[in-house]
Amino acid sequence: MALALLTQGAQAQTSPKGPTMGWSSWNTYYCNISESLIKNQANAMANRFKSAGYQYINIDDGFQGGRNSQTGQLLINKSRFPNGLQPVVDHIHSKGLKAGIYSDAGYNTCGSYHNGDALGKGTGLYQHDQQDADYFFTELGFDFIKVDFCGGDPIHNEDRLKLDEQERYTAISQAIQNTGRTDVRFNICRWAYPGTWANQVSTSWRISGDINASWESVRNIIEENLYLSAYCIDGSYNDMDMLEVGRGLNTEEDKTHFGMWCIMDSPLLIGCSLTSLTAGNKTYKLLTNPDLIALNQDTLYLQAYVAKRDGGCYVLVKDLEKKYGLKRAVAFYNSTDEAQDISIDFADIELGGVIKMHDCFEKTDVDDAETSFTVNVPAHGTRIYTLVGEQRLERTLYEAETAYMTNYQEIGGGNTGVYSSDNNCSGGMKAGWLGKGTKNDLQWRNVYSLDGGEYSMDLYYQSGESRSVTVEVNGKKVGAYSLNSGSYSKVGKKTVKITLEPGENVVRLYNASNWMPDIDCMKLTLINKPDGISTPSALKTSSKAYTLSGHQAKAQQKGIVIKDDKKVVRK
Repeated sequence: MALALLTQGAQAQTSPKGPTMGWSSWNTYYCNISESLIKNQANAMANRFKSAGYQYINIDDGFQGGRNSQTGQLLINKSRFPNGLQPVVDHIHSKGLKAGIYSDAGYNTCGSYHNGDALGKGTGLYQHDQQDADYFFTELGFDFIKVDFCGGDPIHNEDRLKLDEQERYTAISQAIQNTGRTDVRFNICRWAYPGTWANQVSTSWRISGDINASWESVRNIIEENLYLSAYCIDGSYNDMDMLEVGRGLNTEEDKTHFGMWCIMDSPLLIGCSLTSLTAGNKTYKLLTNPDLIALNQDTLYLQAYVAKRDGGCYVLVKDLEKKYGLKRAVAFYNSTDEAQDISIDFADIELGGVIKMHDCFEKTDVDDAETSFTVNVPAHGTRIYTLVGEQRLERTLYEAETAYMTNYQEIGGGNTGVYSSDNNCSGGMKAGWLGKGTKNDLQWRNVYSLDGGEYSMDLYYQSGESRSVTVEVNGKKVGAYSLNSGSYSKVGKKTVKITLEPGENVVRLYNASNWMPDIDCMKLTLINKPDGISTPSALKTSSKAYTLSGHQAKAQQKGIVIKDDKKVVRK
């Protein structure tokens, strides 16, 4: 049998769930919050957003009133919450919603340092982990916590305190578990991908600096997350930060913002005021779009990965409902300042036969297509579809930027590989700075073979000197190979025969003692199936056939042109 791919996270949840959906006070109100404001937002969510899947009302920074000097008990700001937090939590719960709270891993909160909220000083979790966890989750009954790191990063706190991220967040997670609560969602807010350890202790983790209501900010956060799909596992998620939808972006930018957060499985925490959004409002319609939310909450809990890159345009794809099944979601994302045609061959996203298409923004079906698809996407725009094929094909191209590194983190320091741009590589990206230890490796953890068998693996790499790489499949060493492409800008190829088992396999590359070559991608070609198996390469075949006959006239009315079974869409 193929190796089990994923470890079970230690985060205290009874079962994996979709990304957190709700509202947070910070983007609009910063520290200027109150009991009445939070209750009004809860009322609006219950009345207009709950049915779309939103559940959490999260109180961010600004509720604190210092600590009792003798007992260390956290105090609540009396002017903003004169009755304390309990009536607020009770009100949220009475609406059938869940309540969220905020803290920091150090002494001070971000608002106390950067926003002048003096009563927030000394109210972080540091040296009060269990006391505050018991207060928040046992006494008050909160269901979610976001934990910042200003108090742990010396440039963000007056004490110049430097704390270890993994130690602090692991201790906080343990304190939450000690309360006996198994349903608390824990968000790590460290402003960069913190490391693979985060999956073991939290529900989600921030992968970027704070968002703001500008296209540059949204684009940069998407760019940060394009190559982190391998780390969205076990029902824990890469957090792209709270939503700025409805706070100043143009229509296409808002659609890209929400649509990419959905297909990339980021938490969806609305940042604008819920009381300002009514049923006919375009922002409300976008934030409650059931087709997009379904992608975000799909029970496979997968983040879409980049299947194609062409300049500043990307095609992202992920399975829906069943892994390696017939249904997939695909996004065509244009990060540039001009409209662009973006194309994909369906075989490159492992679908064959006639493809049924549904437009998630328009919530309408699109005419069936075969072979390929092209859509004109406006500047800063995105088009997202669900696809249902007649056949599912085996994946043959595995880019290094979709693979997992055991040691990976983006905070800095330590021995970790990196993903970096390189136009000489097939997807415009590569993985480098690998090796010098068994955990600074590269793993494709989802190499799927329908029947198993012998495959030819073409490994594409870059190295200006002889560097060794060990290839391992499902924990078994295949061989160690010395590679030299002649230049760090020239791509070389090494062909290795490997044997895959039916189902998912792990292909791992490492060098325990020295540096590895930079890795571009691997390509697989089936050589021999197991004895007695002679089926074609399609993984799944639908019993229902579809044709393109009669579609041309209907398609032309929608601005679609079908030529030689290829479809070009212009909207």
